Amino acid sequence: MLVSLTVGKVDAGVTVLLTPDKRLIEFPSILLPPNISSGSIVDITVGRNTGKEAVAEDDFRSLQDRIFQSFGASEPAAPVLRCRNATQTSVVLEWDPIELATADLISLSLYRNGQKAGNIPRPLEMHSTKISGLAVDTEYSFHLVLRTSAGTWASDKVVVRTHKMTDLSGITITTGILPTSTRDSLARAVERIGAKIVDGVRIDTTHFVTTEGRGTSWEKAVENNIPVVRPEWVTACEQNGRILGVTKFYLDVMRPGPPSDDQLPPPPAKDVPPKDTPPRASPPAQEAARRRSPESKPAAAAAAAAAGPSNGNKSPDAEAGASTEPEDGSNSREERGEASEPKVKPTEQKVKPGEQAEQKVRLGDVQEQKVALRPGGSQTAAVEQGDDDDGDGDGEDEPKQASPPDGASFQEVEL
Repeated sequence: MLVSLTVGKVDAGVTVLLTPDKRLIEFPSILLPPNISSGSIVDITVGRNTGKEAVAEDDFRSLQDRIFQSFGASEPAAPVLRCRNATQTSVVLEWDPIELATADLISLSLYRNGQKAGNIPRPLEMHSTKISGLAVDTEYSFHLVLRTSAGTWASDKVVVRTHKMTDLSGITITTGILPTSTRDSLARAVERIGAKIVDGVRIDTTHFVTTEGRGTSWEKAVENNIPVVRPEWVTACEQNGRILGVTKFYLDVMRPGPPSDDQLPPPPAKDVPPKDTPPRASPPAQEAARRRSPESKPAAAAAAAAAGPSNGNKSPDAEAGASTEPEDGSNSREERGEASEPKVKPTEQKVKPGEQAEQKVRLGDVQEQKVALRPGGSQTAAVEQGDDDDGDGDGEDEPKQASPPDGASFQEVEL
């Protein structure tokens, strides 16, 4: 079709053309003949190119097919979850590698009893997980939820029941360095209790049994916080018919035995009494304390009453406490072969505030000597023998001794 148009305004990029019915058409200036100016009339032939249209249609359909094959032929699949192992307090779950097709991964979450337990780290690399801290003999349900850029998919629910304390089938053992005989007996014990032994430390390994703490497997078990126990733990579980705690069977636990020389306590120092124990008094001091006790006062009073009057030069208090000898001139007790009675001469004294009168008596096997020290300038010692020299019992040959003044005290002097 031929169309005649009048050139209106000519610019560098766009030219305005006018139709016969006064309509404006913007037309690229580069498509017009050269030397066109305002007022020129140009003829434009317009026609449809069907061949070109068919080629363009074919190109477009081919592009759509490539896009569909690349992004729409497949879609992400729902995860497939299953239980790998269960014990009294833990469950090991595993699943097939997730299929994302052409979608992008957003998250992979684990749900327990309908509530989200957490996201799986590195879901493209990890295909198992272990849930610990569960209750004994309790039923739980688990399922996975996969979120992608193409949508959300959930796995089927897996119902797992934890074992009873008497069910030992969930024990999975990895062995370390063991003697041959111990390894054979351990294998038989594991078979009897229904447990299993696996090669290498895995995620479902519950216990690592060894007698020596070394090796690559031992290091991996310690890194994964797997209990490292001795073979006696399996024997104890079999004997008790139930799973036992591993605290007493850890490899690094000291076994009971005789203490070594380094563990023995040091002997107590000689001649050094303990801080909390009061020093023990000497036998004479103990006897003196016994005589000063209230129980000994009535006995002393009775002895003084039976003694009777003696030398008039002695004070009344001294006469009450002096030892009695027979006045008829009979032999003394020492001459008769009898042990002499201890003589005590209590002295009446006034005790000042803050002071104590102290009297100590030293007893001998055959003869008793008492020395009284008088306070003051020159101290005179008065010594009493067990009997008179002449044996008359009148006491005239005894040295005269005045009553001690106020404030005097008796002190023990060892001769």
